[in-house]
Order: sequence, then C-alpha cells, then structure tokens
Amino acid sequence: MPVDVVIVGAGPSGLSAAIRLKQLAAQNGTDLSVVVLEKAAEVGAQVLSGAVIDPSALNVLIPDWKSKGAPLGIEVLSDQFWMLTRKGGIAVPKWLLPPLLSNHGNYIASLGNLCKWLGEQAESMGVDVFPGFAATEALYHMDGSVKGVATGDMGVALDGQHKPGYAPGMELHARYTLIAEGVRGSLGKQLIEKFDLDRNSDPQHFGIGIKEVWEVDPSLHQAGHVEHCLGWPLDDKTGGGAFVYHAGDNQVWVGFVVHLNYQNPLLSPFDEMQKFKTHPRMRALLAGGTRIGFGARAMTSGGWQSIPELAFPGGALIGCSAGFMNLPRIKGSHNAMASGMKTAEAVYDALVAGRGNDLIADLNAKVTAGFIERDLRPVRNVKPLLRFGTLLGTALAGLEMWTNTLMGLSFFGTLRHRKPDHAYMRPAAECKTIDYPKPDGRLTFDRSSSVFIANLAHDEDQPVHLRLRDPAVPVTRNLPIYAEPAQRYCPAGVYEIVAGGDGGPRLQINAANCVHCKTCDIKDPSQNIDWVPPEGGSGPVYQGM
Repeated sequence: MPVDVVIVGAGPSGLSAAIRLKQLAAQNGTDLSVVVLEKAAEVGAQVLSGAVIDPSALNVLIPDWKSKGAPLGIEVLSDQFWMLTRKGGIAVPKWLLPPLLSNHGNYIASLGNLCKWLGEQAESMGVDVFPGFAATEALYHMDGSVKGVATGDMGVALDGQHKPGYAPGMELHARYTLIAEGVRGSLGKQLIEKFDLDRNSDPQHFGIGIKEVWEVDPSLHQAGHVEHCLGWPLDDKTGGGAFVYHAGDNQVWVGFVVHLNYQNPLLSPFDEMQKFKTHPRMRALLAGGTRIGFGARAMTSGGWQSIPELAFPGGALIGCSAGFMNLPRIKGSHNAMASGMKTAEAVYDALVAGRGNDLIADLNAKVTAGFIERDLRPVRNVKPLLRFGTLLGTALAGLEMWTNTLMGLSFFGTLRHRKPDHAYMRPAAECKTIDYPKPDGRLTFDRSSSVFIANLAHDEDQPVHLRLRDPAVPVTRNLPIYAEPAQRYCPAGVYEIVAGGDGGPRLQINAANCVHCKTCDIKDPSQNIDWVPPEGGSGPVYQGM
C-alpha cells in the first residue's frame, strides 16, 4: 500500500502530525495520503496519563477546540504540593514554588478520551486511521533509508502455526515514516540503534507511572483540585512521587511514579503505590470509595539532554518516542503534540518539493525551537540534581527553576545524565528487604485484581511478545545477583520464578497479563528482554484513563 506518510501510533503526537499534514494540504490545495496505524483495538484505548493537560499545543492545532467538543474535562481550580512523612506531611507554601509549576489554565482530563477525539478530527479531514494494526517491522530501501513499515500477521498460534482466520500482515510503503509509538516503542528502539540517533544525547531516563481511578464520597470530592506529593513511602535515595487529581463525576485519579534509576532490586513500584494509599490523608479520602480503573505506563524523564536526533533517512521520531516530558511539571502531551505538528510542517515542505525517503536536515532545531525549548531547557537540571537525594535534590531543583525564571540562567550550567536506568541496580545482597503489607482488598490490592480491571484483551494462544535474548539469563544471572527483579518491577505479574521440570527454578512469562508499560524492556539489569507488539488489538482497553 503506497502512501505519502505513514504514522505509527495514534497518540497525541501521531494524531497531531496527521491533522497538521491535512491542514497544510487543504490550505495549499494539495492532496496527501496519510495513514495512522494503532496497535490498540480502538484509538485511545491504550493511552495512559495522569493527566493534567496543558492546552497550549491544542490551542495552536485546533483553536476552536471548545466549540468542537474536545473532552478536556475540568479546569484546575486549586493545587497543593506536599512533602509526606509516614504519619503526616508539610504543605509547601505556594510562594515557595516556582511559577512554572503552577497548573493555572490546565485541565484534568483523560488523555485517552482526548486522543479518541483527535482521531475523529483526523478522520474527518481524510486521514486513514487503522486501529488494531500493530506495526512490527521497519522496511528499508537498498540504500538503507526507511521505506515504510509492515504490520504483524493475525491469527498465529503460540507454536507459530497458522490458526483458522489467519491473515498475513501488510506492507505500507511511504515517502516518510513517523514513529509515534510512545515510550520505548519497539520500532523506535530499533531505529535509534540502527541510525545511532542517540550519539549526541545523554542516556534517556524513565519512570513507571501507576494509576488508579476511584469513585469517592461526594463530600470528600473537590472537583478541579490537584495535589502532588514527594517523600513517603519512598526513601530519600529513590526518586518518584504521587499525584491526586479530583476529576468529574466524584472521581479521584491517584497515581504513583517511581524513577527507574532506583537501586534496590527488592523494590516493587506496584507495592509502593499500594503503600502510599495507606497514608492517613489518602486513607481518609479513599475510605468507602470504589476503585474502578487501573493501569501502568513507562514515562520519559531525561528531558532536554536526552532528546536524540529526530530525523533518520525516510522519517522521524516524534512525541514520547523521542522524549519531551517535563519532569517537574509531570507533563508531556503538549510537547508531544508540538513535536508532531512541527515535524509535519517539515515533512510537508519536503513532500511538496518532490522529495521522499531522505534525511530532513536540521529537524531537531526546527522541532525544538521556541515552544519546546522554552518548556524543557529551563528545567534541564532537575532530574540530574535528584542524584543528591529527594530532599536536597528537590531544594536544589527549586533554586534552579527560580534562577531560570528570574534571571534566565542556571548556576549549574547543563548537568549530564551519567548512565542508563538499568545500570543503577545494585546486587540484592547489598540492599535492604522492603516490607510490603498484605493487601486488604478494600484500600490496597494485589496484582491479579488490578490487572482484571485493566480490561486486558490478550489471546493466550499467540506468540509471546516478551522475548528473552538469552533464556538462561534470568536464572543464571538475574536470580542469584538481583533476586530476579522482574518479579517486582512488573506491575502486572507477568514474570515469576517457578520450579522447573528438573526441580530447578525457571522464569515463567505470563504474557497475557501484560499492560504494555514497557518497564521490563527498560529496567532489566541484563538488558535481556525485548518488548515487541503482540497481535493487533491485544492489550489493555482503558476507559477514561
């Protein structure tokens, strides 16, 4: 299938790129064929974010979004920042917080619902959006430039045999291919390595975000209220924090983030999230409430220093495939959308000039200049400063943000990210065991019940999409040195050590439990796991997340 542009991923960046391409074509009386492939069963079904959404990019892309019914939910009316202790905490005075942390003018909204709406806008403009089709392979010309992508076969059994209803994948040949898979997508990972796109950037850093949706007592609900928390239950050496967003319909969205450069292999991000809810403030809010949603997703946190080269011969990385997250603001969708729009403009210029499958020169400068640079450059040192611990690092980061706000400068210059997240993990013998209380089924929960409400749709009779480069490594290296941390960093119970047939241990992979968070691909200390897309339409089907 020949097209002008194929976009892999119907998230905020991919859909923004598609819409912008069609806008430019309409303005100039040209015709472009644009295809968006989405691995989820429907657009927005696997999009997971906090989310307090900065509408600045949407204001540019679709200025009349309000009259068109964009589902941006409730405007933020109040916010607080807390430093928590085990029994209480300190509310940080607002006058101490740098202005860029203000949520004034932002909205508490489901990013998944927003993407569904963006998909409708794109289709109304003539974009072909194909949900349920996972792009599994990049295609290349003889000169090495990207030719397009191929989608995965449908109807393949676990043993590789074709089942009734088998349908082979299809090839989409494009003049330009835009990778908008989100964090740690399989094609983005391959293209970064093949074209050495990170040669001039620091290692990317990540966090895992775990989110629950609760219906609470109306008397405790404060529509439009936002809280961010640091401190307990994480120790001072472990980066991360929590958020509590009061959305509509008496819903409270509770999230917990653990930075994936944590050192202790015995730590479990999922269980830290459950422990957080036992804090007296959270227990009082959620008591008598009902948990109705659960999900997890990796997020980028490297920021300005970790943005790779965006262009490769025949296409580009956009959105979280490149990493435009503003860590202290905990926001990235606005930058993802902006990157899609700016890239679309550069691609359009190349198309009307008769070009295709070449390298778009100076794309990084074109994409980051202005909007993205103003957002990310002033906070570039926040993540590196957290190496001094949560308390001191946060204080130094606050100073950094204030000096950038008031004087437009940093006393630290530009600090570097030293090494990738997986390289920080220490042997289990050097670390303390962490006590995680047994879940009570009312406030705290186990992985099985959580995965159930993620609405997973995995056919167990399909090839395992979590691939071990060396099947022996989990038992011969990860287990004796790190107590096989996959059992704990995975929030869905995909990995477990069980007795082997010969009496020895083996790693069992429960692939049908996977919520596509990609944490295993990032945090495995041996870098032995490759996450690849399962059959199109598989995975979580989030509602309003």
